[in-house]
Amino acid sequence: MEEVDVEPTITNIPAISDGKHMGFAWGPGDILVYETLYKASGASGSGCSFIHEIRKDEDIYSPILRKLFNESHHIFVGLQTIREELPSKSKKPQFVSISKNYRSVIRACMEELQQVAVSTRNVELATQCGNQVSILLAIELIWNLCEVLFIDAAPAGSLLLHLLDWVRLHKADVDERAREVLQSESPAEHHDYWDVVVSYVLQGRLEEVRQMLVKQGTLQPAARSMYKQMDTLLSKMPFYNPGGTQTLTEFDVKWRHWHEEVDRCMQDNSFASNRHLEVICKILLGDEDTLLDHKELLGTWYHFLVTRLLFCHPTVKPTELHYYAQSCMTMFLDSRSVSEPLDNILLAAFEFDIHQVIKECSIALNNWWFVAHLTDLLDHCKLLQSHNLHFGSNLREFLLLEYASGLFTHHSLWQLAVDYFDHCPEFGRVYLELQIERVPLETERKALKVLRICEQRQMSEQVRSICKIMAMRALRNNRLGSALSWSIRAKDAAFATLISERFLQDYCAKGTFSDLDLIDNLGPAMLLSDRLTFLGKYREFHKLYGEKRFREAAKLLLSLMTAKIAPQSFWMTLLTDALPLLEQKEVIFTADQTYELMFCLEELTSSLNITASSTDRPMQEEDVEVTKVELLRLALARNLAQAIVKEGTVET
Repeated sequence: MEEVDVEPTITNIPAISDGKHMGFAWGPGDILVYETLYKASGASGSGCSFIHEIRKDEDIYSPILRKLFNESHHIFVGLQTIREELPSKSKKPQFVSISKNYRSVIRACMEELQQVAVSTRNVELATQCGNQVSILLAIELIWNLCEVLFIDAAPAGSLLLHLLDWVRLHKADVDERAREVLQSESPAEHHDYWDVVVSYVLQGRLEEVRQMLVKQGTLQPAARSMYKQMDTLLSKMPFYNPGGTQTLTEFDVKWRHWHEEVDRCMQDNSFASNRHLEVICKILLGDEDTLLDHKELLGTWYHFLVTRLLFCHPTVKPTELHYYAQSCMTMFLDSRSVSEPLDNILLAAFEFDIHQVIKECSIALNNWWFVAHLTDLLDHCKLLQSHNLHFGSNLREFLLLEYASGLFTHHSLWQLAVDYFDHCPEFGRVYLELQIERVPLETERKALKVLRICEQRQMSEQVRSICKIMAMRALRNNRLGSALSWSIRAKDAAFATLISERFLQDYCAKGTFSDLDLIDNLGPAMLLSDRLTFLGKYREFHKLYGEKRFREAAKLLLSLMTAKIAPQSFWMTLLTDALPLLEQKEVIFTADQTYELMFCLEELTSSLNITASSTDRPMQEEDVEVTKVELLRLALARNLAQAIVKEGTVET
C-alpha cells in the first residue's frame, strides 16, 4: 500500500466458527483482510489463509484516469470563480460550456484508454482498460443527457434536436459501417448497405440517406422514379430551426403536412414493389412495429425513444418526456429481462428527477468523481437548492467531501483534494484538518508543500504538528540545522532550546559551528528562546572577533554573561574566549569590565567547587579546570593593571 507510512496496527476479530479469526490491517485508503487459523490446545490440523486487499477507490491508481482527475480539477476551480451576483440567464452559456469541457476530458481519457486496450499485449491490462472505457462511455452518456435536460434546459423544438445529437454521438458505429460500405468496390451491393441506410434514417440523418440511395438508384433504372419520389420525401422533411423566424406552431403545421404526404404514399402503395423503400417509408411515419423490428440497429431503448419522437412527436415538451420514455422502455425491453442500472439512471433523467439520478449513479459507479462534479455544476445552476441532508451538509458538499477524501489516499492527487475542501463552506475546513494530518511526510519537499497549504489557511495547530514531526526526524538523523529551522517554524521554544543546547555541545566538542548560514541569518527568530538568543549572539561574537572588531566583541561577550543570557555551564567557554582579548597589546576591556569578568569567574569557581564535592569528577578534568582558572586570574589581573594605568593617565 503506497500511503502507509508506518506499520499498520493489526486487530484480530474472533469469528464464531472454531479456531478461525479475521484480521484487518488498516491504511489511509486501503484495508488488508486476512483469515488466521489458531490451534486450540490439543487440536491438530493445518490450513491456508488468504490475504485480500480492499481499495476504496481503485481508479485513482490508473495513470490515464489520473489525467481525468487533474483536468477536471482545473474546470472545477474555474467554475467556483463564476460570480454569484450575475443573473442566471447570462450564466447559462458559461455552465453549458463548462459541462462540455467536462465531457471533452472524459472523451479524451476514453480514447487514450481505448488505444492502450488495443495496442497492449497484456491481457489483464487490456481487460482493465476495456472496463474503464465502458464505465466512461456510460458516464459521458448520462452527463450529456443531464446537460441537455437540466443545464441547457432545451425547450420544445430544440429539445429533439439536442436529443438527436445525443444519440448520434453515442451511436458512432454507424459511421464505421458506412465507411466499410463506401470503400467497397460496389457499395450498393454490399451486404451492409441497407443496414447503413436504415441506421441513418433512424438517426434522422436524411442527407446521408439521400446520398446512399443515389448509388442504389443508378443500379435500378426501372425503379428510378420510385427512388426519386423517396428522395423528394426525405428532402421535404422539416427540421426545427431555433435561430430562424419560424415559430414552433408554424413548424408543427408544416411537419404535419409532410407527414400526411408520407402517409398518402404509403396508402397508395408507392413503394410496395421495393421492401427496403417501404421500410424507410414506415419509419418516416413512425410505425412502432417497424421500429421494433429494427432493435438490433437501434441498439437501445433510448435510441428507440428519440427515433419515435423524431417521426411522431417532433415538438415534444420536456414535461412530456417521462411518458414517452417509460412506454418506449417497456416496449423495447423484453418482458423477461431486468433493467440495468444505466436504464434506471436515464429513465430518472427523462423524468427530471435529478436527485434520483445522483442517487442511482452513486450506487452504480465505482467512484465519486462523476456525482461530485455533476452535482456541483447542477448546484451552481440552482437546481439542487431545496435538497438538504439530515446530517447538516447539503448534497453538493457531501459528495465533494467524499470525493476529496478519496483523493487524499493517493501520493500525489491529495494536493487536488485541498481545493475541493476549500470550496465546501460548512465542513471542508474540518475535513482538511483531519486529512492533512494523515499525509505521509516522506521528504522535506513534501513536508514543505503540506506546510505551505496549512500556512495559507492559518491552520496553526497543523503547522506546529508538521514542524515538530520534521524537527524530531531531523534531530534523530543528527541534522541540527534542519531541526532548528523546523522548530523555529513551529514556534516551539522548548524544542528550539533543546537544539540550541545540541549546537553548543557540538561546538564545545569540535570547536566549530555547523550550519553557519542558518545561525547567521536567525534574525528575529533568535528571540524564540533564551538559549537560541544566546546561540545567535555567541555566533555574532565570533564574527566580530574574526573581523577584528575587538571592543565590540568584548562588550558583547561580557553582556552575555552579566545579563544571564548564557547558561552558567557555558561561562568557562566564554571566559576562555576572553583570554585572547585580554592578551592583546592594546587594552580591550576597561577596568569596570575587567571587574565584572572577575566577579563572573569567582561566581563560576564557587559553583564548580560545590559541584566537585558532590560528584566523582575525574582528577585530570579537575586539573584542567584549575589550570584554566589560574590562567584567567593572571590575565585578568594583568589587564586590570593596564586598564587602571591607561584610564588614570591624563593626556596632555
